[in-house]
Amino acid sequence: MRETRRAVRKRKERLGNRMALVGITFVVISLAVVVNFRGAEIKEKDLAYQIREENLSRQLEEEKERAQKLEEERIYVQTKEYIEKVAKEKLGLVNPDEILLKPIQ
Repeated sequence: MRETRRAVRKRKERLGNRMALVGITFVVISLAVVVNFRGAEIKEKDLAYQIREENLSRQLEEEKERAQKLEEERIYVQTKEYIEKVAKEKLGLVNPDEILLKPIQ
């Protein structure tokens, strides 16, 4: 009878060990799946951020070029050449040494 109790106890221990092993295996596999899933999400976000960074870099370059053109235009507006051009085109003024020819209608 003692032998049977020992055998029963050993079977229970083996079953308990197997259940613990199955439980640990399940937890490890679950963690692996979650880590893999999260890794895929992070890769997608990284790709989206890289695309956004490239777009912002391109926009920054465009704005720098635009700022340079505006600076050149600001300098041009302050020149005598620009003032004379505006005076002729918009105000109809001429230099004192210029002769204005008008067509006959």
